[in-house]
Formats: sequence, C-alpha cells, structure tokens
Amino acid sequence: MTEEGFRAPEAKRIVGITYRQLDYWTRTGLVTPSIKDAHGSGTQRLYSFQDLATLRVIKGLLDTGVSLQRVRTAVEYLQAMKRPPHGVTLMSDGRTVYEAHSPEAVVDLLRNGQGVFAISLDAVWSDLESDVSKASGRARKAAAGGK
Repeated sequence: MTEEGFRAPEAKRIVGITYRQLDYWTRTGLVTPSIKDAHGSGTQRLYSFQDLATLRVIKGLLDTGVSLQRVRTAVEYLQAMKRPPHGVTLMSDGRTVYEAHSPEAVVDLLRNGQGVFAISLDAVWSDLESDVSKASGRARKAAAGGK
C-alpha cells in the first residue's frame, strides 16, 4: 500500500508558493518528492507531508531574506539530522540560519554546527528573583538568630 501524497497543484497551494518555485526547487534537488517523482511526460510527482513541511521551511527562510544558496545549506543540514525535525526551532536574521536547541543553545547551521551563545532574559529574570528571594529568606533567618 502506498502512502497518500500531494500532487504539485495541491502542494503549491498548501505551502503558498508558485508552480515555478516548486518545479525549480524539485528539478535542482532542493526538495524531491519522496513518494513518487515524475518520470517523463504525463507522470505526476507526489509529495509527502514531510516534503510539504520542508517546502514551507524553505519558503519561510526565503521570506526572511535568506539567500537560496544558504537555504540549500540549511535544508541539507536538516535532512542529515539523525533525529526527527519535530521540536526543532529555526531562527534567522535574514543572513544566516540558526537552530535553537533550547533558549541557551543556538547552533549556526551555515557554519557546520558552530555554537552561538544566547541568553534568555526571561530565564535570567526569574532565576534572579528566585535566588534573591532565597537569599533574603536566609538573611532574615540569620538576623533572627536561626540557622
């Protein structure tokens, strides 16, 4: 039994791209339909849900101003991951693409996984509030003669 797929007209409509973009990205190998590729005139490509997700990521990165060459590098990195892409967060400043493993760990995908330092100010604030509260509680206890 074959997986139900999405034909090119559905894929382009769902993702929000033109047929020309979809065709170019497929012909150049940026995204290949994982269910069924077209072989000759009259055959249709069938894209999987994961293919559509990849297409939407590509569109999103291009919309932020990332060049197609850099998008290609980011997609290759994502395809080479040894873990499912669920839970992965991508960030871009329009020049480069980052993968956020957590608020503290961001990886530059375009520089072979080079780590980037990040600080979550929300986490700093709440950790500091907690530490200050604990410290004042200990100070009050010590002032009252407790241990």
